Amino acid sequence: MLSVELIDSLFPVDLPDPAHWESRYPARTLPADAKVTRFAPSPTGWLHIGGIFTASVNLDLARHSGGRYLLRIEDTDQARFEEGALAQFEAGFEYFGIEADESDAAGGSYGPYTQSVRAEIYQTYVRELMRQGKAYPCFETPEQAEARVARQKTVGALPGYYGEWAIWRDAPEDQVRARLDAGDPYVVRFRSPGIGGARVSFTDLIRGELSSDDNRNDVVILKRSDTAPRLPTYHFAHAVDDHLMGITLVVRGEEWISSVPLHHQLFDALGFPRIPYAHVAPLMKQDGGSRRKLSKRRDPEASVGYYIEQGFPAEAVLYYLRGLANGRLAELPLPAALAEPLRLSEFGVAGPLLDIVKLDDISADYVSTLPGAEILDRLLPWLTEYDKDLASVVVAQRDLALRALDVERVNTEKPRKDLHKWADFRGVYGFFFPEVFELVTDPADERFGGLAPDLVRALASGFAAGYLEPGPGVTTWFDQIRTLAGDLGFALRQKDYKKNPDAYPGSIADAAGAIRVLITGSRQSPDLEQTCAALGRNEVLRRVTALA
Repeated sequence: MLSVELIDSLFPVDLPDPAHWESRYPARTLPADAKVTRFAPSPTGWLHIGGIFTASVNLDLARHSGGRYLLRIEDTDQARFEEGALAQFEAGFEYFGIEADESDAAGGSYGPYTQSVRAEIYQTYVRELMRQGKAYPCFETPEQAEARVARQKTVGALPGYYGEWAIWRDAPEDQVRARLDAGDPYVVRFRSPGIGGARVSFTDLIRGELSSDDNRNDVVILKRSDTAPRLPTYHFAHAVDDHLMGITLVVRGEEWISSVPLHHQLFDALGFPRIPYAHVAPLMKQDGGSRRKLSKRRDPEASVGYYIEQGFPAEAVLYYLRGLANGRLAELPLPAALAEPLRLSEFGVAGPLLDIVKLDDISADYVSTLPGAEILDRLLPWLTEYDKDLASVVVAQRDLALRALDVERVNTEKPRKDLHKWADFRGVYGFFFPEVFELVTDPADERFGGLAPDLVRALASGFAAGYLEPGPGVTTWFDQIRTLAGDLGFALRQKDYKKNPDAYPGSIADAAGAIRVLITGSRQSPDLEQTCAALGRNEVLRRVTALA
């Protein structure tokens, strides 16, 4: 064991003792059952939708228990830090309404909440472990580490720094001093109490009793001495922060299950009470006949940015994710499901399947319940960001946009559900706006379904000449199309046309379809009478008289 004098010389002379930090971050005064949770992303890339899933679970468990939810940025891996990652995180949390009770932005008595500015705290506890002989300096170089791993593979040993491979674990003090005097860089390693081959058990709040090999690896807890600021590794920093910040429950991805033995060793060595863990299964994707984890590299829907850019309403996504977490919530109406508490006991151990088609349907159902004015208020910020030209049109034509949104959505038990997300708006509603709509000028356009151009012209001119504008006193609006079609020889009953198609130029459906194309640009569109009412007489006539 190294002398205290040598150990202390490795740290700033004014470094506080642990008692200072215990006083600075006292135990929280919360109700007995209150949960203090945290979401702790690393800014090493864009935010995965699984991060929103896990963050929303942590938020829910804290809020429904009268506790606190923290956002902590774990940026100790400075080499992998990506510029812009934090801004993307903030945008994702804001979009989905995941607001932390405590964070650097929200404030809080247990901050700062970014690990790179907490270096002094970690150094205190590293020094304390070294003073107790539970940690030591290691001068193994990267080249030596690579050679060690190669030798371990050759002899069939498990890779790692342990036992006979841990050559600096019990190095004599004079050897350590010599390397320090030479200015050689070093890391600080944790002296693992684990024994090779030993098994440990622990309780996971989702999975129950689990068993795994104990950790015997002397992991690095403080990075190289020639870096500034001198930062810890994730494993060590999370143990210190979870303790000092008063975390009472850690909900994280199942990829961390294998780290539990090490994390328990660190908590025990530091003299901290162990914190319960709940490991959630990862979101999965159907890939042919099998399932796999939703991949950042392969699946665009893995990124939180995908949902923002597509304009999925946040409530619909959160409702879907909550239903994946607790199946009973998928059976409830959206408002009730968002208000109901999540229960860890109802989480599955198999990864839930993320189905974008299902989410699309849920989103459409949700949007169909919103008043037109609310849709417009929520749509415009999205358009301003992702479709500026259309945003300007909608702002200038707000009344028309509201009339368009009301088509087949007001005073009906089955409102239209063709607007699934904000990115759909141009395709679904763009034709309503004269600035966007492209007039149909070619009577031979394939959208007319092969009708003779002269017939198309006759339909257009006849409809314009006798146009009856929809209104409260008009109960037989479609009769104008029916009468016109009959005058032009179209079959007024579909079965008559099917029985003898050569006797007619087409059916009433063909005639109505041609007029629909002139007015909407498509044979598939909302109710034509309501559409014409929304457009107004002048615009309808402008469109049907545009044929060359």
